[in-house]
Amino acid sequence: MKNFVFFTDLDGTLLDYSTYSFEKAVPALKRLKDEGLPLVICSSKTRAEIEYYRKKLGNRHPFISENGGGIFIPKGYFDFALQDAANSGVTEEEGYDVIVLGARYSDLREAVLSLIEERFDILGFGDMTAGEVAELSGLTVFEAELSKQRDFDEPFLFQGNKDEDKALMDAIREKGFTCTRGRFFHILGDSNKGTAVSVLAGLYRKQRGDIVTVGLGDRPNDFPMLETVDIPVLVRQPDERYAEVLNIAGLVKADGIGPEGWNKTVLDILAGAVRAPEPQKRGAQR
Repeated sequence: MKNFVFFTDLDGTLLDYSTYSFEKAVPALKRLKDEGLPLVICSSKTRAEIEYYRKKLGNRHPFISENGGGIFIPKGYFDFALQDAANSGVTEEEGYDVIVLGARYSDLREAVLSLIEERFDILGFGDMTAGEVAELSGLTVFEAELSKQRDFDEPFLFQGNKDEDKALMDAIREKGFTCTRGRFFHILGDSNKGTAVSVLAGLYRKQRGDIVTVGLGDRPNDFPMLETVDIPVLVRQPDERYAEVLNIAGLVKADGIGPEGWNKTVLDILAGAVRAPEPQKRGAQR
């Protein structure tokens, strides 16, 4: 068995897009647990949301929140001092060592309010009640309350034509922020899933030696993660299509929608039916 570390998106990937169930992925999840292989959640969801799903999954590994804004590592998970191993600053917070890579939420909210004043027709999570977020997302009100506990990323709705879309992206960049698209638009700092995965993979290599990283996602905000890992997996979306993607070396397209495709591909990887590209690709990423 290779020394795999798996990084996974949640919505539409490990979790069903509509029901948020991971039932169809249970066989592969059990296999990962039985083999002692880390499964790192890497999501646009908040820390509170991810903790909710980690509890459901029985997952005790580190996780990456809000599109790479923060890396949360359970205290004592690695057997070396993170302050010496991580290039970014490490803070302590309620049982975690936290590597902060993203912008402050207060700054993002200020930018959103400024964009509204500039007459962009956007509506952020911070402008909605938990009930409104639940209605839009299909979450329960409880889960929507967790989604509003944000640190590094503000999801928002935007209705505009192609020209208005470009103007909005330009305005966000002028304010020093970036924007990604998943189920919602997201405004965030100079952070992404790829950077966070690269940092955390470096810590795993220090602890475990040579590893093979696997990333699974379904949407453009996952592409930086897929570009970083050794085995990138693109999961089919509910409309049975794949997100349009260019130039990700060795990309594997999962045979199945959401957790069904996730399950099949993870089992194939563990069985050796899907392999990483030649070592030079991985060496260039370290």
